[in-house]
Amino acid sequence: MFQSFIGKRSAPVENCVERGAVRKFAEAIGDPHPIYMDKDAGKRSRFGGNIAPPTFPRVLEYGTIEGFHLPNVGLIHGEQSFQYERPLSVGETIHCYTEIKDYYERNGSGGTLGFLVIEDVGEDVEGKRIFTSEAIVIITEAVRKRLSK
Repeated sequence: MFQSFIGKRSAPVENCVERGAVRKFAEAIGDPHPIYMDKDAGKRSRFGGNIAPPTFPRVLEYGTIEGFHLPNVGLIHGEQSFQYERPLSVGETIHCYTEIKDYYERNGSGGTLGFLVIEDVGEDVEGKRIFTSEAIVIITEAVRKRLSK
C-alpha cells in the first residue's frame, strides 16, 4: 500500500527550539526539571544552558512528502524511539525532515495490518545530526480499506 513511498523524504524545515515551547512541553508532560525551564540551572549545568525534554521533537515541524497522506483517525501509534547525538539546546535553530523507511503487512485476527516505519531527523545548521526518531504507525484493515478507495 505504501511501498512506493519507501525512501522518500520531505524537504528540511527550519525549527527554533523556543524557550516558551520547551516550558509548555515540560509542563504538559509533568516534568518540571530545572534543566528545561530555569535559566540559572541551565547555565550551571554541564550543557551550559537549558535543554529540551527528550520527547520534545514530537512537536517540531518536519515538512510533507509529496503525495503521501495518512488519515487523522483510525491509526495506532505502535512504537516510537529517540536516539540523540547531543541534547537539543533551548534557543537553537535546527532543520528537520521526515522519511518513509519501510512498509510491511502482517495478518491479524481482524484482517491485514499495515506497519509504516517513519523516521524523523533533526540536524543543526551545519547539517550535523542531533537526533533521530523512529515511529511505527499501525494501519488497521478498516483504514486500509478506506485508503484503497
